[in-house]
Amino acid sequence: MPLEDQLISLVDEGLGNSSYLLDLGDGRALAVDPSLDLRAVDRAAAKRGLRIAYTAETHLHADFLSGARQLAADHHAQILASAAGNRTFDHVRLRDSDEVDLGGLTLRALATPGHTAEHVSFLLLDGGREIGVFTGGSLIAGGAARTDLVSPDCTEDLARDQHASMRRLALLPESTAVWPTHGAGSFCATRARAARTSTIGTEKLANPLFAAADADTFVRMLTAELGTYPAYFARLSELNRHGSLITSRPALAELDSARVNRLLADGAYLVDVRPAADYAAGHVPGSVAIPLRAQYATWLGWLIPADVPLVIVRNPDQDPADILWPALKIGCDSIIGELAGGIAAWTADGEDLATARLVGPSEIDTPLVVDVRQANEYTAGHRPGAQLIELGSLVDHADALPAGPVTVMCAHGERAATGASLLERAGRCDLSIVSGNARDRAMATGQSLSIGR
Repeated sequence: MPLEDQLISLVDEGLGNSSYLLDLGDGRALAVDPSLDLRAVDRAAAKRGLRIAYTAETHLHADFLSGARQLAADHHAQILASAAGNRTFDHVRLRDSDEVDLGGLTLRALATPGHTAEHVSFLLLDGGREIGVFTGGSLIAGGAARTDLVSPDCTEDLARDQHASMRRLALLPESTAVWPTHGAGSFCATRARAARTSTIGTEKLANPLFAAADADTFVRMLTAELGTYPAYFARLSELNRHGSLITSRPALAELDSARVNRLLADGAYLVDVRPAADYAAGHVPGSVAIPLRAQYATWLGWLIPADVPLVIVRNPDQDPADILWPALKIGCDSIIGELAGGIAAWTADGEDLATARLVGPSEIDTPLVVDVRQANEYTAGHRPGAQLIELGSLVDHADALPAGPVTVMCAHGERAATGASLLERAGRCDLSIVSGNARDRAMATGQSLSIGR
């Protein structure tokens, strides 16, 4: 069977990651770096009639909970992982150059520390021929994964390890396929190209990090690209050391308005996952808007305190599974239910709604405009005069904003809605949400964007 028919790449657009399912040709499969949200993996395996016999982890992931233990429970999969990870559940403890016979193919562990200290890559061999390498975060298309997630004190040392690991991978034949876990859109990645996969030869030619003259230059190049990252990253690696299991299908319990009010009075958060326009038209006062889309889980984990009870507000056409599973994969298991009947039931019970203005990029009319995108997005082009406050730190800066009406903008409108909801929780009113971006306005009006900070 040709390799392109054997290997299935499963892209998580929200987290910017890929997991892989390798058909071993005998009804069994290998899963590499699956998250706890196994819906796509299970669908792909079921479509081909495969049992997942092995699951391999390149590192203790900081951006998602691993699905390895779940696959062991559901498919009796054998877990393959670095011995240096000190995982507390049953697994095959691999050291550098250890090999696993997959039945016709061989998987060889390569110690490639850098992104994390215990990181391994998995080289897939057919006989003695190198076919491809699952690189996790040690080598990605156009860059490498960041080295500051373990501890700020380890950033430089791990960057030097990353340099050595990339040099080791560069010794593989240039035709060897590169199958990274992290990629464009991942907060773990630096310098990533849009491509999800590559080859050793392509990376040696096109990856700027391979052009570094020495380790010191490499460290400067890699660490210069490090931006902010979600708060939940700080706790997931240790959770992955112990593994996660879901023993019953998650569901949204229905909670009436009176129960929701009691929960809110006791400190629960109401998370409104409806589109930004629906939130602006009318929402429960104090709710946090995190529109349901690919990036929903990232902002849920970044902005909502861990272990605080959460109540969901959704539209009837929004699938509870698409709310619950992404939350679980980033370690958020505190969703206790939903507002039964949604906003319509809330108003039918006589409860008040709050609103926000929804405006186009050319309709902004307030002196204060807050751009809540990431710093690199802002630097690449922003509305002249807009103040950068990244969404992840907006709550910390809310009190320092001048009094008066505020317009919040981002790239499309979803993060702007979230920002406006956070400002409302902080006591601000007269809030506007931009349903587009500065580039749209520049194209419509002929005005230039500001570049840089």
